[in-house]
Amino acid sequence: MLIKIIFGYLLGYLRVSVQGYYIERFINICRNEKITIWNLKRNKEIELLLNVRIREFKKLCNIAKKTSCKIKIKNKKGLPFLLNRYKKRKVFLILLIILIILIGISTNFVWNVEIVEENGQKLENIEKDIEEVGLQVGKLKSQIDTKELINKIRLKRDDVAWIGIEIKGTNAIVKLVKADQKPDIVDENEYCSIVSNKTGIITKINAQTGTANVKVGDTVKEGDVLINGWMEGKFTGVRYVHAKGEIEAKVWYTKSKKIPYNTTQIEETGNQETKYAIKIHNFEINFSKKLSKFKIYDTIEEENKIKLFSDFYLPISIVKTTYKEQEEKPKKYNAEEAKKLGIEELEKELKQEIDNKNEIVNKNINTYEQEDGVEVYVTYEVLENIGTNEKIVF
Repeated sequence: MLIKIIFGYLLGYLRVSVQGYYIERFINICRNEKITIWNLKRNKEIELLLNVRIREFKKLCNIAKKTSCKIKIKNKKGLPFLLNRYKKRKVFLILLIILIILIGISTNFVWNVEIVEENGQKLENIEKDIEEVGLQVGKLKSQIDTKELINKIRLKRDDVAWIGIEIKGTNAIVKLVKADQKPDIVDENEYCSIVSNKTGIITKINAQTGTANVKVGDTVKEGDVLINGWMEGKFTGVRYVHAKGEIEAKVWYTKSKKIPYNTTQIEETGNQETKYAIKIHNFEINFSKKLSKFKIYDTIEEENKIKLFSDFYLPISIVKTTYKEQEEKPKKYNAEEAKKLGIEELEKELKQEIDNKNEIVNKNINTYEQEDGVEVYVTYEVLENIGTNEKIVF
């Protein structure tokens, strides 16, 4: 139906009024005759407004005569009437024809790449990698092999569990599912030991398979063997196994920062200016000077691509640039304020780094006052499982 309506606009259509006591019969006959009518609106009990294509108007008149209805043209709409209205304006007509031709040509290209990451899981630099493998704005659709692109991205990225590419109109939709990060797994049939992947003090060790190489209270560093991949029996002698077990250790996370007593901070004044530009593919036309009148400012740029339908993008976009004025203000801290600020910032950074599943058993804070500021050190003692499988090489 939508396609018929679009063709109706291109070929021209009429907005007509039908009046009579047999309007329902009139509509039923139109449907039986497969006449395309749309945008029906009942204005009065005996009046109906509708759209019909020019070439089907004569059939509509015959049906109106059969059903004793009066028919009247209200408006003439569509491209033919538009061209007729501006036929004396040759420049406008030529530009309109060129525009229609360009839009027709543009349908053969991809003008937007939409990336959909499932479950809101972000993949770093995925836009750049998709572009590098060959899916770019402005590329001919006939030159895009979706299967080949999918294979290239899979080879390039280990963090992609699934990817699908679909071309709709001038829009390329890339759907991605992020792979769960898992440590390198040694095959169950391979002989391996468990080695430490962090420095810490052992608090618990449970060797299910293999021979424990450390005991509670031992200090280990990265690379030390925790559980050997072999077992020794009185009658069986030494035999190699795939080591399994749980090792818990106390590890440390330390961060430091200096907070100066005298500093400056950036604050927004509330003043802002907005500038617009039109972007045609990679060519940008600015309506005003690009530079801001403010000395210090924050820039926010939004690009809205123009589209005719949901997936029919044009190589044209409106760029809105907002400049927010900022100013530097002096800020002074005393020793206590500097200590408090440093501790808050460091604790926030440490909590982002430490897995929520791990238990923080102790927190150590050291501050050192200096002439120009305070040095702050924050250390967290954390209980966590350490150890990773390492294949035994003979």
